Amino acid sequence: MLHMTLENYFRLNFALMQYHKYSLTEIENMMPWERDIYVGLLQQHLEEEELKQKQKQNA
Repeated sequence: MLHMTLENYFRLNFALMQYHKYSLTEIENMMPWERDIYVGLLQQHLEEEELKQKQKQNA
């Protein structure tokens, strides 16, 4: 999170609230390592969903 721009910080918070239904308070109270884990899980989830969509389109 140290190298994150303010815009990316807000975008990431928005994604965590939308996809994982966290509240802003929950996100802001996370430990940095905990937040990194959830961000990694979110990225993995979005990549898997994108792959499923591509496979569905090519089938």
